[in-house]
Amino acid sequence: MARLADYFVLVAFGPHPRGSGEGQGQILQRFPEKDWEDNPFPQGIELFCQPSGWQLCPERNPPTFFVAVLTDINSERHYCACLTFWEPVESTQEVVCTEDATEKEEEADEGGQARLSSTAPAQPGQLFAPKTLVLVSRLDHTEVFRNSLGLIYAIHVEGLNVCLENVIGNLLTCTVPLAGGSQLDSVEEGARTISLGAGDRQVIQTPLVDSLPVSRCSVALLFRQLGITNVLSLFCAALTEHKVLFLSRSYQRLADACRGLLALLFPLRYSFTYVPILPAQLLEVLSTPTPFIIGVNAAFQAETQELLDVIIADLDGGTVTVPECVHIPPLPEPLQSQTHNVLSMVLDPELELADLAFPPPTTSASSLKMQDKELRAVFLRLFAQLLQGYRWCLHIVRIHPEPVIRFHKAAFLGQRGLVEDDFLMKVLEGMAFAGFVSERGVPYRSTDLFDELVAHEVARMRADENHPHRVLRHVQELAEQLYKNENPYPAVAMHKVQRPGEASHLRRTHRPFPRLDEGTVQWIVDQAAAKMQGAPPAVKAERRTTVPSGPPMTAILERCSGTHINSARRLEVVRNCISYVFEGKMLEAKKLLPAVLRALKGRAARRCLAHELHLHVQQNRAVLDHQQFDFVVRMMNCCLQDCTSLDEHGIAAALLPLVTAFCRKLSPGVTQFAYSCVQEHVVWSTPQFWEAMFYGDVQTHIRALYLEPSDDRVSPSQEVGETQSQDDERSALDVASEQRRLWPTLSREKQQELVQKEESTVFSQAIHYANRMSYLLLPLDSSKSRLLRERAGLGDLESASNSLVTNSMAGSVAESYDTESGFEDAETCDVAGAVVRFINRFVDKVCTESGVTSDHLKGLHVMVPDIVQMHIETLEAVHRESKRLPPIQKPKLLRPRLLPGEECVLDGLRVYLLPDGREEGVGGSGGGPALLPAEGAVFLTTYRVIFTGMPTDPLVGDQVVVRSFPVAALTKEKRISVQTPVDQLLQDGLQLRSCTFQLLKMAFDEEVGSDSAELFRKQLHKLRYPPDIRGTFAFTLGSAHTPGRPPRVTKDKTPSLRTLSRNLVKNAKKTIGRQYVTRKKYNPPGWENRGQPPPEDQEDEISVSEELEPSTLTPSSALKPSDRMTMSSLVERACCRDYQRLGLGTLSSSLSRAKSEPFRISPVNRMYAICRSYPGLLIVPQSIQDNALQRVSRCYRQNRFPVVCWRSGRSKAVLLRSGGLHGKGVVGLFKAQNTPSPGQAQTDSSSLEQEKYLQAVVSSMPRYADSSGRNTLSSFSSAHMGGHGKWSSVRASGRSSVLGADVGSRLAGRDLLSTPHTNGTPPDSGFLRPQRAALYIIGDKAQLKGVRPDPLQQWELVPIEVFEARQVKASFKKLLKACVPGCPAVESGSASFLRSLEESEWLIQIHKLLQISVLVVELLDSGSSVLVSLEDGWDITTQVVSLVQLLSDPFYRTLEGFRLLVEKEWLSFGHRFSHRGAHTLAGQSSGFTPVFLQFLDCVHQVHLQFPMEFEFSQFYLKFLGYHHASRRFRTFLLDSDYERIELGLLYEEKGERRGQLACRSVWEYVDRLSKRTPMFYNYTYAPEDTEVLRPYSNVSNLKVWDFYTEETLAEGPPYDWELAQGPPEPPEEERPDGGAPQSRRRVVWPCYDSRPRVQPDAISRLLEELQRLETELGRPERWKDTWDRVKAAQRLEGRQDGRGTPSSLLVSTVPHHRRSLGVYLQEGPVGSTLSLSLDSDQSSGSTTSSSRQAARRSTSTLYSQFQTAESENRSYEGTLYKKGAFMKPWKARWFVLDKTKHQLRYYDHRVDTECKGVIDLAEVEAVAPGTPTIGAPKTVDEKAFFDVKTTRRVYNFCAQDVPSAQQWVDRIQSCLSDA
Repeated sequence: MARLADYFVLVAFGPHPRGSGEGQGQILQRFPEKDWEDNPFPQGIELFCQPSGWQLCPERNPPTFFVAVLTDINSERHYCACLTFWEPVESTQEVVCTEDATEKEEEADEGGQARLSSTAPAQPGQLFAPKTLVLVSRLDHTEVFRNSLGLIYAIHVEGLNVCLENVIGNLLTCTVPLAGGSQLDSVEEGARTISLGAGDRQVIQTPLVDSLPVSRCSVALLFRQLGITNVLSLFCAALTEHKVLFLSRSYQRLADACRGLLALLFPLRYSFTYVPILPAQLLEVLSTPTPFIIGVNAAFQAETQELLDVIIADLDGGTVTVPECVHIPPLPEPLQSQTHNVLSMVLDPELELADLAFPPPTTSASSLKMQDKELRAVFLRLFAQLLQGYRWCLHIVRIHPEPVIRFHKAAFLGQRGLVEDDFLMKVLEGMAFAGFVSERGVPYRSTDLFDELVAHEVARMRADENHPHRVLRHVQELAEQLYKNENPYPAVAMHKVQRPGEASHLRRTHRPFPRLDEGTVQWIVDQAAAKMQGAPPAVKAERRTTVPSGPPMTAILERCSGTHINSARRLEVVRNCISYVFEGKMLEAKKLLPAVLRALKGRAARRCLAHELHLHVQQNRAVLDHQQFDFVVRMMNCCLQDCTSLDEHGIAAALLPLVTAFCRKLSPGVTQFAYSCVQEHVVWSTPQFWEAMFYGDVQTHIRALYLEPSDDRVSPSQEVGETQSQDDERSALDVASEQRRLWPTLSREKQQELVQKEESTVFSQAIHYANRMSYLLLPLDSSKSRLLRERAGLGDLESASNSLVTNSMAGSVAESYDTESGFEDAETCDVAGAVVRFINRFVDKVCTESGVTSDHLKGLHVMVPDIVQMHIETLEAVHRESKRLPPIQKPKLLRPRLLPGEECVLDGLRVYLLPDGREEGVGGSGGGPALLPAEGAVFLTTYRVIFTGMPTDPLVGDQVVVRSFPVAALTKEKRISVQTPVDQLLQDGLQLRSCTFQLLKMAFDEEVGSDSAELFRKQLHKLRYPPDIRGTFAFTLGSAHTPGRPPRVTKDKTPSLRTLSRNLVKNAKKTIGRQYVTRKKYNPPGWENRGQPPPEDQEDEISVSEELEPSTLTPSSALKPSDRMTMSSLVERACCRDYQRLGLGTLSSSLSRAKSEPFRISPVNRMYAICRSYPGLLIVPQSIQDNALQRVSRCYRQNRFPVVCWRSGRSKAVLLRSGGLHGKGVVGLFKAQNTPSPGQAQTDSSSLEQEKYLQAVVSSMPRYADSSGRNTLSSFSSAHMGGHGKWSSVRASGRSSVLGADVGSRLAGRDLLSTPHTNGTPPDSGFLRPQRAALYIIGDKAQLKGVRPDPLQQWELVPIEVFEARQVKASFKKLLKACVPGCPAVESGSASFLRSLEESEWLIQIHKLLQISVLVVELLDSGSSVLVSLEDGWDITTQVVSLVQLLSDPFYRTLEGFRLLVEKEWLSFGHRFSHRGAHTLAGQSSGFTPVFLQFLDCVHQVHLQFPMEFEFSQFYLKFLGYHHASRRFRTFLLDSDYERIELGLLYEEKGERRGQLACRSVWEYVDRLSKRTPMFYNYTYAPEDTEVLRPYSNVSNLKVWDFYTEETLAEGPPYDWELAQGPPEPPEEERPDGGAPQSRRRVVWPCYDSRPRVQPDAISRLLEELQRLETELGRPERWKDTWDRVKAAQRLEGRQDGRGTPSSLLVSTVPHHRRSLGVYLQEGPVGSTLSLSLDSDQSSGSTTSSSRQAARRSTSTLYSQFQTAESENRSYEGTLYKKGAFMKPWKARWFVLDKTKHQLRYYDHRVDTECKGVIDLAEVEAVAPGTPTIGAPKTVDEKAFFDVKTTRRVYNFCAQDVPSAQQWVDRIQSCLSDA
């Protein structure tokens, strides 16, 4: 029996000690006054009686009742039933109250007072104080408490003639039967009737089973208040240990809600803070870090607002608020949806019938109490489904003296198929579940409803899943049992309790609650105690039984069976392979191995492997030969690689006994076990795995201990969680249950003996496991610290459970290499120490939990270091011997082909090249075999990083895989940790990403030490970022001299650059002033004038200006002769050649001629003093003097003032470029610069100079030169601060085309009168005039803010929004990741690629560039000049200016023109190639910014739209894109001409070549290559006479450049021509038979072969064939000759036809590839048939302007070497005697040496047009003096004979005399050296 109530307390209002308005509770009386021994008086009752605080009240409130719960230090709950009523305050108390309390009363609502006075007129200032009767009990009988306290209150109020002391005494002595047990056999005992002696009667019903919670109606109310979804989320939150806070205005509701939530959690018990009603004074408890369930009055809602991690359930409002930072994992599907459905059926039974046409008569809904039990039944079923089979995962570690039970969480999750489920994982890790295991895991105890359900009803629940009505029936059955448990005897429940009358609290009773007589109460209590002493103590009699285990568990959701269809076949493969291995059929096994490794991805196959291997172990040992051992180890590694750290599927557990069984003999006495080869798996360093294994083995041994000897002993290697197959064998739990039943009957000695046996069993297992762990944790080479880094878990297990290791498995290792290791310094780390610590921690934990004695534990601690040390010594011998084994035959390293001059820095490191996100390499959607992963080596050379190897997939055959990129292109290097594809070991790896769109994702082979890998990284870094530009490959390549020493001077008659440089420096000292004198002297190499006429010949075209001009820079009055030297070299540059072509300027001495030209070439920057990044010669308006330019330049960023770079031949409009204006506004800038005294005149002068300068540009245009009256522009400087122009519509942001049609038509000169102003005002007069501004200045919107338009309409500002270089860099990074992803995409198909491409915004930037360029082209075409003035003038400005020239001028669309464009705009005008390419250590931080690549992409887009307008092919653009970043050539290396001169580079390209090999310049290389192959040439080149191209620029019209996506794994990138494996046809001399090539079919794989190389287009193929045939005939001819002949023949044929237009070779319908289109015109609905004319010189119909013809002329010079025979280029000619072939005589022939075609041709006589033969100089090996042979001319001197030796034969020649022979020999030699 138990006491109904422990204490009765009377608490009243008392003043606050600090005198504040609030009072505090005071205990007036408590009974009994002495504490019970078994139950001390709980503290803090005063706070809980009035949770909102003790306050006086202006009116008499009705009495309230609620039950608060207090939890004591032993986690026992005390239920405090509080009944509060109000009494008038006595005058003494009133005095104590302070004023602010009185104010509160005044504010109280008057309505209440009126109501109060109607019944009993209260005194006007009357206050009422609360008083509380409290009953404290450990039992939860709310209704009995309510009745008892109500009775006491009724006696007091109604003044009944009953002694209160007696009632309270009876209440305190009342006893209640314990729940459950034998007493409940009789109704009298089970339902106890009590009376408190006031004529009352109450029946107390005790629950049948006290483990089931009593909920009354609380669960049903909770669902009514919050709804299904909210309650489910609260349920999950409480189970996963989140903080839950209830809010309500009612205390009883709060208590009920908390009780309801706890009832739902059954069979788990909530073990955290549980306070259903929290007093206001304790609100800070809410900020505790531990989980809780707390209820708080809604009045304090404001105080709960700042709680960030608390889930708040508002019972009154029906809402549940989950903070953003809290994630509540939902129930696993399908349980979530099933539970939801059943709950809705219970709560709303009419829902099912709502749609019926004939609904049945309304069924009566369950009563609230019954509904409550039904809801609980649903959750009880849910738990039974969740935890079904949990008893199979219990490990019984000890049986005596007390059971110790552990739960194998991983096995449970694995077998339920819920490894990934967040909810169950958290539940199993929680405190509630730990309690559940220790309480319910016990094998012999009393059982309850849950045990029955989980053991016997699982099959029924599974069968009912799809039958809602059966589920509902089951729920109702369970609900009835729950209801019966709470109300066992419903018939007896008759209560008779006196209640106070209606509104009794309003009666005016002056009598306060009386003070009770302590003595009387105490006497009653003592009497009862005396009686009880005689009675036997109440023992809770339990019916204990063996707890049923139920059926073995099944997966919660059967995975779709499709994956298992072929699993039987896979298991067969695994079995066969293993039997082959053990039968020694190695070849068969090798064939099956790949299939086995694939099959082992499946769980069943892994289990099968473990099982099969077990069969081959006899007496715990299996000795194998080396090959067998390797096979077994590989399969084990493959099995283990997918094991997570917890080993949910028991694979590692099954293999653990095997790794110590399989071994091989290395030498006599030295045996290597399999464990030394399977260590690198994360599972071995996980303590939880070892604990589960340990407990499993202990359970097996303890079970064996108690089974009779007749029973079969079970082997200790039994798999965890598996049951024995024999039915008669009892499980360990059954054995334990039996032992627990017998325990009380055993003698003391026997008990002692059993305890001792068990303890020693655990101890011996601990020793065994210390050994096992040392086997798997100590690396074979204990000096190898790399293992420890991967096992970082060993080092820091005190903190988290080795999260580092699991992360590294996922490949997400820390990016930087210093944070990667778990230890500060892995090298110095002590392997043995770390392993000893790990084992000791394990031993401590398991031995303490298993009750091993402290002596034994100490012994273990002493033993562990010895075990480890002993094992290390054994391993040393094994390691030594294993090194002596013949190495496994690894594939031979394939050496890569190197460029001439390229040297290996690091020889091949063995690596595996792993597949990245591009699917083609692994078969993918394109089909084909998996080329990756490949096994090979990585080489580091001075120029490239190269991988060469073979695919690991045996099906691919012996294909070679090559992937390489230039070192200079490396953009990101990242350490990764990956598994090698063959052995499945975890290895260090590197991921290298390059801006040429290559990715090397490599895993180092195990033989590569970490130091080698580190050395590779360091060398790579050193080569990628040399400290100086001289350290790059382009400089070191083939250089015979160190950069510091001047090279030898070539003996040449032309002036060498040495004298030039001396002059340059001399002048620099004179002109620039002191500051530059100290700059280090450079030593430029020698120079010869190649292919250009000497400067003297150019005197009349461009000559140095001799006119006197006042110069601010040059103190001397005229250019010195030495300056003329400087000039002549500058004149050589590309810029000058182009200015000449455009007729832009002159350096002429004749003034009259100079003045007539609008522009002139100014040498003002020849010493790079005004602007470092500009070229030496600049085009400026004729009228501007050089000294003014210095001042103008100050207004612009980087001093890049506006200069002319192109002029339209038709409209004579000019294109200018400059840097942006300085941000502060020009005037402010000069004020700031000219400190001490600015001087007004100077400020004015610089802005005036600028104004004059722009005026001069405007005046120089022929259209505006006449209006010379307008010579004052509105002050430009002030103009930068006025209102907005009309260009606000031009924004280059956004994706749609923003150049609206109105702007376009306005630009085109249409609708000029109708275009209104942007703000709606009529257009200004200037705009109405049918003329546009003479000059448009395109600037950054941010710079041109508030610019006021020029009233004279001479210039207009076009503010646009442009992107910055950093945006280009960021966009390119994303583009790289999109095109070359590091790992496979989550979603298949192109969706993810397209999404990431869009996110990169690369195409949007291309769109903006094209859009701005087309705008400028339109303006120039309509006759207005344009100044592009963006950013610093060297990035976007260069892109726009170059694109504009390319679109406007056909010359730039030829090979020579494009080269000139790049040299002029990108190189001479100082695009910062080194800075943007991060070529040196200094630029490392800025990173790679592909401004030039973006320009090439734009050209590619235009090329796609106009394929017939470009002489060069797409390959040419890719070639430049690759080599601008590769640093193979010096062309794209430095930031400006100034820097190139400083390094002595500028003129080196013009000469000083060391033989054929080292091309310093990319252009030279292109020229040389073009002679051999037409790969840079575009056959469809047939330009029309429409000069201007206007491409579409919308994103929808743009294509992703295949340069970013294509890849050739057969030979690496195809842009280093020498490395490509030659054209498909081998050259003549290589072919052994000399006959026609054998027809060999070959498979062309995507991403492996280069399609254009394997399948060239028809024209290339025909040209190749022709060349081969001609070579066979002995007349090798260049491809260009043949092509030109075909075109010429085509032209003649057309004329014979009598047509004006040539008949077309190719006629095609080309709707997409338009020849030209207007920017704003739609494409026609029908694609026109285009005649693809091959005649580039003849224009059809329309007349061309002179500039057009000039462009044509210059185009033809590019291939002057390829012109037809009619206009030959004869470098030298004359008569020579030539010896015929064998047995033929000498003959005199007319010989022509063609330097351009590189040929020596001969004719019968001088005027003969038909060539008789050709000697290709490319084949000439030597020219040597000859000797006369038979038949030679007699009269000639012997020295006149000479021989020319080619690769095929020797030609004998004889000249007329010795000097001419010498002349011929010299000429031929010079031709050869030029090549």
